[in-house]
Formats: sequence, C-alpha cells, structure tokens
Amino acid sequence: MRRDDFDYELPQELIAQFPPAERGASRLLHLDGVTGGCTDLRFRDLAGLVARGDVVVLNDTRVINARLAGRKRTGGRVEVMVERVLGPDEVLAQVGVNHAPKPGSALELADGIEARVIERDGELYRLRFEGCNDVYALLERHGSVPLPLYVSRAADERDAERYQTVYAREAGAVAAPTAGLHFDKALLEELERRGAGLAYLTLHVGAGTFQPVRSQDLAAHHMHRERYRVPQAAVDAIARARAVGGRVLAVGTTTLRALESAAAGGTLAAGDGDTSLFILPGYRFRVVDRLLTNFHLPKSTLLMLVSAFGGMENIRAAYRRAIESGYRFFSYGDAMLIERQ
Repeated sequence: MRRDDFDYELPQELIAQFPPAERGASRLLHLDGVTGGCTDLRFRDLAGLVARGDVVVLNDTRVINARLAGRKRTGGRVEVMVERVLGPDEVLAQVGVNHAPKPGSALELADGIEARVIERDGELYRLRFEGCNDVYALLERHGSVPLPLYVSRAADERDAERYQTVYAREAGAVAAPTAGLHFDKALLEELERRGAGLAYLTLHVGAGTFQPVRSQDLAAHHMHRERYRVPQAAVDAIARARAVGGRVLAVGTTTLRALESAAAGGTLAAGDGDTSLFILPGYRFRVVDRLLTNFHLPKSTLLMLVSAFGGMENIRAAYRRAIESGYRFFSYGDAMLIERQ
C-alpha cells in the first residue's frame, strides 16, 4: 500500500465551514463493512441502531484555546499552536514564523504575553510563558479556538461552544474529537433509556492529527504521539457488554485508538500513557466492533484507519456515494457509522 491508495477528489464546497444549526441535525451514512451496503440516515437515527447491552465509548477530552498570535522581537509575525501542556508554565508547540526561533529568544504574544523558546523538539518547540503559573488559565483568557486550517474563517463565539462536545471534561486537546460533536444530552439520555451503556475515556487530540503523510511508503511515516487514559470503569463497562453479547461502539477514531492501544498486550487493561498507534489495512482489531466517525482528509492517517476498519473498497465506495449525495466533510461535517469488516 502507498499513500496515493488513499486519495480522492473532494469538491471544495463540501468542506463544512460551520456546524449545523443544532447538534444532531447532521446526516449519517451507515456502512456495513461485511456486505459493503450503505444506508442514508439522519444522525438522530443512531439511537435506533444501538441495542440493549451495547456500550458506547466516548472521548471526554476538552479542547483548549490553543492558538496564540504575536511577534518576534525582530518584528516578524508569529502564530503559536500549543500541542501539549507540559507544566504550569511550559508547553510544547508549533511555531509558525518565517525564520526558526533560536533557544533563548522571546516571542511577544497577544496581550503582552512573553514566551521564551527553551529548545526545539523535532518540528515542535518547548516554550515557557514568563510569569505564568497556570497555562490552562492563560490560554482560556488569551487564546482562540484552534479550528483546523480547512475551516477558512476566523473562530467566533459560536465555535467556543460547538467545537466542544457536550460531555467534554478533561482539558488538554488542541483539536476536537469531532464524531462526538453531533451528540446532545437528549440523545445520550435516549441511548441509556434504550439499555445501552455509556463509558468514557480520555485521549488528548494533538495538532498532529492533521499532519500530512509525506512519504509514499507508509512504513516510513512517523505517527504523532497523543496522551490517553482508559479508566477501569470503561474496561468494566466493555466487559459487561461482552458478557451479554453486546457490541462496542467507539465514538471517533481517537476513542478507537485509545482502546486499541490499551489492548496492545492482548487484553484490554485500564491505564494511561502515550500512543503512536498507526492503524493500516491488515490491522487486527481487538476491542471495537463499530465506529462512529466523520469523513476524513484524503491521504490522511485517519482515512487509512477507517479503511482498515470498514475495508478499503467499502470505504472508497462509501466516500464516492457521500460526495455524489452532497454530504458535508471534515470537522463540522456529517457522520458515518461503520460496522467492522
């Protein structure tokens, strides 16, 4: 397999620039990974597709205001995109600037914030915010919502709410777990009323989720690392579902990667750590039976993941159908429910 095996042509007008008027108003394409059959639904139809005894696993990470703008002391414009919070005054970040800043140099950011460059770490920089003792509070006050670059507008007040799931709790993500954006509280309650369990884990989505695959040889691609935590309560909920013949539905590729990482030893186990799991066709899934996800960028690691889960030809056909039917793509777009091949 090569990178170009996961390419497709997408009309620009199908890239969603705004969320739907209300949560749950999106469309849902249901793909049977065994037969390859597709069904066009509304997202709220999801409740009727989840049976008593199933478990729905969600990622409760909370998006931080990770984007900061400013200038170098020499006058050049700077954009800082926080990738990971390291401590009360330090972050690992992407720094968008014409010339790479050197260790010891200072970046003057919005509202008089000064960030000192400590060191370079690959494509990222370790930065220290001078006089800061709570990075999360600093970002909340002075940062902006880190919308992906394919959303060709500035973030506004609406994004502060809608680029966040209704169950977001654990601050640390710099991109939303977008499959979860479709849920409102009423739908979550309806799933429980129908006898499905809800379980939560945390994977802090990094900006690396948008990192392009630069090599045609997929074996040469270095996957970004993301922090995750799978609590014992989630492991127990999945065990209960298995005991009664229920299925495990992962809400989003981030949830799936956390679960599969936690089961790397052969059995799902509670714990936390970093994952750089790169899932390609041929991967043997240990935990997840069904995947709810949005539509993904061409040649992306996420498109490779869903192709592994639903089957390459099935996914190609489903994406062709979605494009022909005018589905909305990417973070604020419509959703797919994929039954594992």
